Amino acid sequence: MNTETKDLVTWRALNAAMHDILESTPEAFVLGEDITTWGTGGGTYGVTRGLRKKFGSGRVMDTPISEEVLLSAVSAAAARGTRPILEIMYSDFSFLGFDGIINQAAKARYMFGGQFDTPLVIRSNGGSGIGKAAQHSQSLETLFAHIPGLEVVVPGTPGDAYGLLRTAAASDNPTIFLEHKNQYYDRGPVDFTPIPFGQARIARAGSDATIVATQQILAYSLAAAEELAAEGIEVEVIDPRTLYPFDMDAVYASVGKTRHLVVGHEAVRDYGWGAEFVAQTVEAAWDKLDAAPVRVGGARVPIPYSQPLEEVVIPSKDDIVAAVKRTLA
Repeated sequence: MNTETKDLVTWRALNAAMHDILESTPEAFVLGEDITTWGTGGGTYGVTRGLRKKFGSGRVMDTPISEEVLLSAVSAAAARGTRPILEIMYSDFSFLGFDGIINQAAKARYMFGGQFDTPLVIRSNGGSGIGKAAQHSQSLETLFAHIPGLEVVVPGTPGDAYGLLRTAAASDNPTIFLEHKNQYYDRGPVDFTPIPFGQARIARAGSDATIVATQQILAYSLAAAEELAAEGIEVEVIDPRTLYPFDMDAVYASVGKTRHLVVGHEAVRDYGWGAEFVAQTVEAAWDKLDAAPVRVGGARVPIPYSQPLEEVVIPSKDDIVAAVKRTLA
C-alpha cells in the first residue's frame, strides 16, 4: 500500500484505490461490463487496469450487458456479507436497474429492521465534454441524492477520487460514486488516505462571494475566481465532495464571511441539487446574505453530440463570472 504523496491522473488514483481495497478487504470484489477486456484491459477509461491479473477472475470479473440484473444482484450480494464494487459504464445506463438501487439497496436496512447492511459501491461516470451525446453525458447526481438510504459521492480531484473511494468501500451503506468522464486525465496530488464523507473542501479562500460547485464546474469556478481576482473580487470556492451526506456547515461559515452565494453544477439547473443548497442557506442563514443567491446550471435540453452545441448548453467560466457579478451588483 502506498504511503507517500504522488502526482497521479484521476483514473490511476481510482485504480490505486481499488488495488488497495482488494488487498485489504477479502470480502470486496469488482465487476462490470468489459472491465478487463475493453481497450487496454481496464474498461472504457482504464480504471480497472491490471486488477484481474493481480487478484484473479474470482474477484475481478466481466459481466453480461444487463444493468438491471447486475444492480439487483450486487444488492443481494452485499446483503449476504460481501462488499461489491460494480462499474456501470455510463451513469445513464443505471436507469435500467433503478429498482435494484432505489427499491432494494437503498431500502433494505429499513425494510428488514436493520438485520443486515448493504455495503455496496456503484461506480459510474457522468458529465459532458468529450462528445458522448444525450444518452451518455447526463449528470444524474441529484436523482440519487434524493433517495433516502443512498450516499452520493462526486470527487473533483485525483486525491479526492482515491480517498473517497476508500471510504465508500468501507461504508456499510450503498454508495453511488460518480466520476466525471472529462476529468479522468486531470492530474493532482494523492496522499493515499481515506477522506470522510460529509466534509467539504475549501478549494480556494476568498472574502467577497462564495461559489459551491462540483467536478467540471468546480474547475471552471476556480478559473473564474482567478479572473475575478484580477478585478479585485476575491471568491471562495467550496467543493462539497459528497452530496449526501452534505456539509452545509461549511457553506454557512463561508457565506457568513462573504455574504454572497453562487451554486454551480453541470446538471440541468431546474430542480438540481444547487436549489437544495440555496434553500437550506436561505432557511438557516438568511441574515448572513446581502443579496439573493444565484444558481448556475445546464440548459433544460438533452446534451448535444456536436461539441459547439454541447458547449452552449453547459455552464462556462464566463457564466460563473457573470453570476458572481450579478449577486454582487
